[in-house]
Amino acid sequence: MSSGDARIGYETFKNRQQAAYAALVALGNTATDGGLDKALAELIKLRVSQLNGCAFCFQLHLNIARKLGVDQVKLDLLATWHDAGVYSERELAALGWAEALTRLDGTGVSDAAWEAVRKLFSEEETELLTITIGTINTWNRIAGPFRFKPLVASKESA
Repeated sequence: MSSGDARIGYETFKNRQQAAYAALVALGNTATDGGLDKALAELIKLRVSQLNGCAFCFQLHLNIARKLGVDQVKLDLLATWHDAGVYSERELAALGWAEALTRLDGTGVSDAAWEAVRKLFSEEETELLTITIGTINTWNRIAGPFRFKPLVASKESA
């Protein structure tokens, strides 16, 4: 994301595009409402936002992850998750699935990526992971071009 001034502010977008905002929030909530672990969902949202360079979404989900009590070491090492040695098998599979779905190159998602996620997640859980990944990618593609400014939490609220 560019360091320039916001093109459209988050609050402006939220107020002006209320239906789209509500739809995206509702879509995002379906995964955790459906049983997807909230901490895992936040790790996914953070990694996808890293890949897409979305500072707004990264900061927002970092604040949420901290409030949920996600291990600080996992947050610190997220950019190097492949080699960090601190993530569970399920977290590794989910992060791999998130990268596969975010880095689409026109050839589709490989059978190897599908098999890796399905080894540790049920079909329904894989659907919920996929909804989470698709939703955060959409948010990144809104927040990035509009240059939403990160919402930095105060030390009291973190």
